[in-house]
Amino acid sequence: MPELPEVESIKVQLNKYLVGHKLAGSDIAYSNFQGDANRLNGAKIYQVRRFGKVLSLDFDNGYSLLSHIKLTGQYLYRGPNLKKPKLSKKVLGGIPGKHTHIIFKLDNNGFLFYNDVRKFGWLKVIKTKDVEKDVFIKKLGPEPLTNITKSPLKALTPSIFKEILSKTKRGIKVLLMDQTKIGGIGNIYANDALWLARIHPERSANSLKVKEIKLLFKSIEEVLKHGLKQGGASELSYVTPDGSEGNYQNVSTAYGKVNVACPRQECQRIKAKFTKKMVGGRGTYYCKNCQK
Repeated sequence: MPELPEVESIKVQLNKYLVGHKLAGSDIAYSNFQGDANRLNGAKIYQVRRFGKVLSLDFDNGYSLLSHIKLTGQYLYRGPNLKKPKLSKKVLGGIPGKHTHIIFKLDNNGFLFYNDVRKFGWLKVIKTKDVEKDVFIKKLGPEPLTNITKSPLKALTPSIFKEILSKTKRGIKVLLMDQTKIGGIGNIYANDALWLARIHPERSANSLKVKEIKLLFKSIEEVLKHGLKQGGASELSYVTPDGSEGNYQNVSTAYGKVNVACPRQECQRIKAKFTKKMVGGRGTYYCKNCQK
């Protein structure tokens, strides 16, 4: 499922392409759409915000379109603000195609397509003043990198991070992925941050020492920044609105590395390799030698 770097990359492009466009109408054939899309007709998009993994397209008439793309949702823009569109092979069926469930018709011959192969994503129209009161958004925990992404969520600081970890015996990887505790971190970046910090993914969160907590906090920020720089990870269905893919899946440090040699020198000497096991129902990659 797309994480902070992926959804932030989508947000950045939607701001680039959509802001200033007016919505002329919508063709909706999607059961996970809530609210009255007609309330958005004729209104201008003035900003796109991100709350964890949720996007909010805000219109100048006081309404917003909230959405969570979940596992296979894709926003794809075509129009005058994109001169050189691309189309990744991950856009199955093309646009519009059999997996295009919503077409937002914009002014100046622009279009915003919503594709979703698995149909897990959701969209809903609500008043802009109610966005931050939304039941899903209200549950989100503080978020890393708010100084860079300008996320409206509360910032995750070292002291808040330490407090979150100190209150639970849950495994650290499961905790990192709990969106009610920390917003935006998912499986890919949790794996890589834990490897970078040399922490075993099943360690109890409250067992981490002060130095380990500080190192893990820095590691989380480092992998997320790297993910942003790479435009996210296109391991499964993720693409950006211009139709291109991210590159983080090609440079990940631990995620996806099964029986691959750990690059640390002390691990290379004994030929230690990454292993995989299920933790909290998710594929987890780690090195038994250097992650304790």
